[in-house]
Amino acid sequence: MKILVIGSGGREHTLVWKIAQSADVDRLYAAPGNPGMAQLAECVDIQADDTDGLLVFALRERIDLTVVGPEVPLALGIVDRFEERGLKIFGPSGRAAQIESSKGFSKDLMAKYGIPTARYQRFTFSEEAVRYVREQGAPIVVKADGLAAGKGVLICRTQAEAVEAVRTIMEDQAFGAAGKEVVVEEFLEGEEASILALTDGETILPLVASQDHKAIFDGDRGPNTGGMGAYAPAPVVTEAVAQRVMEQVLRPAVDGMAKEGRIYKGVLYAGLMIADGKLKVVEFNCRFGDPESQVVLPLLKTDLVALMMAVAEGRLGEMSLEESDASAVCVVMASEGYPGSYEKGKRITGLDTAREMDDVVVFHAGTGVRDGNIVTNGGRVLGVTAMGADIGRAIDRAYEAVGKINFEGAYYRRDIGAKALTRL
Repeated sequence: MKILVIGSGGREHTLVWKIAQSADVDRLYAAPGNPGMAQLAECVDIQADDTDGLLVFALRERIDLTVVGPEVPLALGIVDRFEERGLKIFGPSGRAAQIESSKGFSKDLMAKYGIPTARYQRFTFSEEAVRYVREQGAPIVVKADGLAAGKGVLICRTQAEAVEAVRTIMEDQAFGAAGKEVVVEEFLEGEEASILALTDGETILPLVASQDHKAIFDGDRGPNTGGMGAYAPAPVVTEAVAQRVMEQVLRPAVDGMAKEGRIYKGVLYAGLMIADGKLKVVEFNCRFGDPESQVVLPLLKTDLVALMMAVAEGRLGEMSLEESDASAVCVVMASEGYPGSYEKGKRITGLDTAREMDDVVVFHAGTGVRDGNIVTNGGRVLGVTAMGADIGRAIDRAYEAVGKINFEGAYYRRDIGAKALTRL
């Protein structure tokens, strides 16, 4: 089989790494890819949002299965275009991807089909949103409606912060067109967890639960990022909670999308807030999480290519999942200044040393090549993933590997997985 993976980040490197392990794969391409993926796949200089170029390439090379990593091409309708030309592709249609590309649509879907979530209101005028914020008080959450690379959610501890957040998103257009509308919602207390589930629109197969670390600083302080690390399994998701996730979240979401005429195929990401065994949905995403993929996919024993092909062909009901009982931890190494401005082009050393460690994989997220050296080329630079018999050993192994890698200004959180240890 010939397989094309679309994207250039840590999630896509993880997908390439996992797909390369399949005995069914003869040729593997990544568009545009990155230096880490180049060790496993042929990188093609086509950007992830260039749906025309990607379609031409897939037709010319007779790609058997295309796997879409990021949300932008999904929102642009790449799945519809590929399927119209008879190509198999893993991911939801453009109309189904709206479950992520519009937070307002997603919240309305949850309200309509009884999926537990925070109280909310949608606004297209900033003054109305400000008035609502002042009525509700703080803490409160302000979200840009559209895609904002994981940074469009502002958790406001004071009323003044919330008013500023509304004006920043809607008037200053900090996130561009994504902020034409905002969702203002109730602040939820609890512990977060992420569930990634494969579905062909009927059958739903949830993968092991994980927990992301969104805030930039230890102790979940500071602004949100695309994710500073993750671990799996997440002990906050007990067997009882997992059952509730299926019954109260995944099943009604997939069935609800079908009733709306938006058959959902691909991976459905449910971001949850859990308190005292009760759960509410914080968000839905239409693709694999990043960095959740970096800990979930290494624990998957079943051939990922076989699962994705079954999704694309509508026969996921024939499949079953086998997962490792080990634990995995991913620590993100970021550029100094992220999630704000940062410099690129810093030489990275120690990658070979870390890669030689047992049970360690270093996923490239924002890297490039200059003068034959691997250099930084993004905010989140590397995802250092380690596996262990339990979460404590995986944490120790991950930080041991991080300690072997260096670049100027390297920053990482030092408490990834700490919440899991309190539950053991």
